[in-house]
Amino acid sequence: MIRDGYLARWLGREFEASPGADGEIRLYAPEPTDGFEEQRPGRFRRVVPASEVEELRYIRTVCTWRGEPFVVVGEHEGWLRVEYAGGRSPVAERLGLDRIDHGVWQSWAPRNEIVDLQEEFI
Repeated sequence: MIRDGYLARWLGREFEASPGADGEIRLYAPEPTDGFEEQRPGRFRRVVPASEVEELRYIRTVCTWRGEPFVVVGEHEGWLRVEYAGGRSPVAERLGLDRIDHGVWQSWAPRNEIVDLQEEFI
């Protein structure tokens, strides 16, 4: 599973999360959970004060492809959408990556060419 986003620990359990500017944390669960309201099928939300959250961290999935560092930003049927994390335009161009924005280079990579796939907390 490719993860990219906030995770919160609340009442000893880990949830996908979204911090708000209002001092509250939105917690998300994939199944019915006490006090969570269904937002859509398979997505339940509960808003709690930030002071109740035991831990809030950001997680992303990183890897190496063709000898260079990437962040995984998506996946589909055996392919990973990867974003170059090396910061060097000549390398991105040599790899044939798509320029998405200034300094942002991405591509679809076959999953079997990916090495060192791991989650990283930042």
